[in-house]
Amino acid sequence: MKRKLFLTFTCISSLLLFGTRKPEKEAADKWVPLFIQFMNQAGTQPIQLNNHEYSNSAGEQFTISTLQYFISNIRLRNTNGKDFVVPQDSSYFLINESNPESRLVRINVPEGEYDRLYFIVGVDSLRNTMSIGKRNGVLDPANSMDYGMYWGWNSGYIFFKMEGNSPKAPLDPTGQRKFRYHIGGFGGYSAPTINNIKQVAIDLPEQGKIKVRQESQSTTYVGADILKIFEGKATIQIGEHPSVMFSAFSVNIANNYSNMFFHHHTENR
Repeated sequence: MKRKLFLTFTCISSLLLFGTRKPEKEAADKWVPLFIQFMNQAGTQPIQLNNHEYSNSAGEQFTISTLQYFISNIRLRNTNGKDFVVPQDSSYFLINESNPESRLVRINVPEGEYDRLYFIVGVDSLRNTMSIGKRNGVLDPANSMDYGMYWGWNSGYIFFKMEGNSPKAPLDPTGQRKFRYHIGGFGGYSAPTINNIKQVAIDLPEQGKIKVRQESQSTTYVGADILKIFEGKATIQIGEHPSVMFSAFSVNIANNYSNMFFHHHTENR
């Protein structure tokens, strides 16, 4: 009974992340494609894997070899104040810096003008606890293991992964100075655990509103400044925390990266 009660609580908590407004209902045959382009960068510099050095707020130099994260549960608010929730089965994406195609997300939405974008960084607790048959595409545990985004030992998704090298990281057995941040945790299945599910809300300014029309194509560009991972509610230093995975400290990194996203610009053509 305790297991059922806890699972129900975590699933309801996950759903509450989406807000309390009643979703706008529209006929699916009237929906129009909308594109969201994720732009990973360090400050104002586009990310270059492996061969470009960056500096965090503590002055530590580092390069990035891997950068991946899940985006899910997308919804938009139109200028009338109503929310449109993208059908959940069509709302899970793995952004992989090494795969440019993965950074362009396509969803279908009703025609209209939208001034706020919401999404979750990670995979909600409800989907985490569904049967494997209801976790397809990038959520298929087999595929996610191929991407290195699933903990088989912990039966859960890695929401955010960044790896690289830094002179501040200790030498590993291969003679490299690697740092590894693998952040996950959906609140627990049969007992409470870390919950690093983070909701992001991005306001779109007047000139950046998404204007979805049948006869046009709209793309909104979302920047992700990875330097924010090292600063925010907590200051993260590679030298002090070169490897962070399923631990209490991971909450600090999750809190920081939830603030790394921003509206870059929108193109309505």
